[in-house]
Amino acid sequence: MTLKECYENLGGNYEEVIGRLRSERLVQKFTLKFLEDKSLELLKSSLADQNYEEAFRAAHTIKGICQNLSFDKLLTSDSALTEALREGKSPEADSLVEQVFADYEQTVSAIRAFQESLA
Repeated sequence: MTLKECYENLGGNYEEVIGRLRSERLVQKFTLKFLEDKSLELLKSSLADQNYEEAFRAAHTIKGICQNLSFDKLLTSDSALTEALREGKSPEADSLVEQVFADYEQTVSAIRAFQESLA
């Protein structure tokens, strides 16, 4: 699997990220590093603890990473969740969380498949 195919599978914009980072090697490095990020776990635990300020920070971190790496599909759903959490608990946030989790899983699955193809 190529990095471009990985981006197609995760709903990202390969051309945009290459234009930004100017190096496929850098894009690959940071894409694989995404697997180590703990922001989703923090988001889940913060929501479970009803700590909406911390949940907002976790969602905002995911949003920033997605913007930098052009993970557009996850960026779209997570941006909506980030805004819903901006002022704390929100009924809208409850309906957005599952989409973020699904998009996150799709992103991670595509990256893992790419990682396995490198071995």
